[in-house]
Amino acid sequence: MLHLAKLRNRRTLRSSSWNPDGRNQDFWWIEKGQSRVLADIKGAGLITHLWLTQGQHYREVLLKITWDGAKHPSVLCPLGDFFGLGHGIVNSYQSELFTASTRHNNKFNQGCALNCYAPMPFREGAKIELVNESNEAHRQYFYVDYELFDDEPAPDLGYFHAEFRRANPFGGWGHEIRVNTPEANIVCKEKEAWRNNYVILETKGRGHYLGCNLSVTNFQGTWWGEGDDMIWVDGYKWPPDLHGTGSEDYLNQAWGMQPNAFLRNGSSIHEANTNGYQTSYVHHLENPVRFNREVKVTIEHGHGNHLCNEMSSVAYWYAAEPARAVAPPPVAKRMPVLRDSLGTWLYEKKNQTTPFKVPLNAEMRRMKAQWKRNQARQKKKK
Repeated sequence: MLHLAKLRNRRTLRSSSWNPDGRNQDFWWIEKGQSRVLADIKGAGLITHLWLTQGQHYREVLLKITWDGAKHPSVLCPLGDFFGLGHGIVNSYQSELFTASTRHNNKFNQGCALNCYAPMPFREGAKIELVNESNEAHRQYFYVDYELFDDEPAPDLGYFHAEFRRANPFGGWGHEIRVNTPEANIVCKEKEAWRNNYVILETKGRGHYLGCNLSVTNFQGTWWGEGDDMIWVDGYKWPPDLHGTGSEDYLNQAWGMQPNAFLRNGSSIHEANTNGYQTSYVHHLENPVRFNREVKVTIEHGHGNHLCNEMSSVAYWYAAEPARAVAPPPVAKRMPVLRDSLGTWLYEKKNQTTPFKVPLNAEMRRMKAQWKRNQARQKKKK
C-alpha cells in the first residue's frame, strides 16, 4: 500500500452526469439506437475508476473504450458483463477489480451500482462511450475518474482491453450425456482440443492476459464443469503452456462452484440462487499470462466439449498497442435465455448463435451409442 503515500505531479479530474443547471437530475438519456460519449480525454493519463448505475439494459447497452484515437475500440462489452454480471442479472459482490451493489440481488434488470478499479493508462487520449442498442431510451448515471500526466507514461504500461464472446448454445457433441460418467470421459488433446474448446480470448501482439468472467446458462441442469482450461502462448504446441484440471479449478474453487466472491476469484452470480444462471470470474493479478506474439485462452465445456449449455465470457488483458476487441453478437443474439412460468427454457432458434459445432469422431459416436443403450436398460429396470 506504499503507493498511496507517493506524491505525483498529476491533475485529478472527473467526467460525470452531474446536472449543469444545479438541480438534481444528475443523469443522461441515451436514445434508442444512439451512442453518447461519457468522456473524451486529450493528452496522456490514466483512468482510475469507473462508476455507473442504471436500472436496465445490462445486455443491450455496450461499453466502448478507444485509446489514442485508434480506428477501433479496445473495450467493447455489454454493460453488465464488463462489470462481472452476466445474463442481465444484478447481484452484490466484491472483487479486486470490480464491485457491484444492489438492493435486488439475483434479479433481472434492477438498479445496481457498478465499479471498475482496473488502471487504464493512455498516451494521447481516451474516449469512453455507451451505445444503446435497446428499443427504448436508456437512463445512465456515471463517473469517469482520471488523471492527466505532466510527462510521458512509462513505456512498459500497457493498454487495457476487454471483449465479449458467446455461444448459445455451445456446439457440444453429446449434451444428453451427464458430466463425470464413463461416456463423457473421452480423449481431448492436441489439435482436437485447440479446435473444439470454447475460446475466451484469441489475440495477437504483445501483452498479458489478466483473466475473465465466464457465464453459463445451465440447460442440462446438472454440473456444467469438468472442462480443462488450456492456454496457448505464442502459437500452438502440445501440451499447451498452461493446462488445467477442470472448470472450477481454473476458477480457483473445487468440488463445484460455491456461492461466494473473493478478491481474485469467485461467483458474482450462482445458479443455486437464480434457477440455472451462473457467472464466475478469475483475475490473474499476481500471475498474468504473458505473451509476445499471440495468446489463445480456451476451456472445454464439459470434459471433451460434450455439453450444449449457453456460454458467454469477457476476457481482460493489457497490450503494448491498442488492439481491436471482437464485436459482440447483435443485440437479439446476446440476450439471456429465459424460462416460462413452468420453468421450461424458452429457446428462440432465430436468436441462437453457435459459432462452431464439435464434429463427431469415432469415440464420440461410440460413447453416444453406449449412453443410449445404458439409458434404455435403466428404463427397462424401472
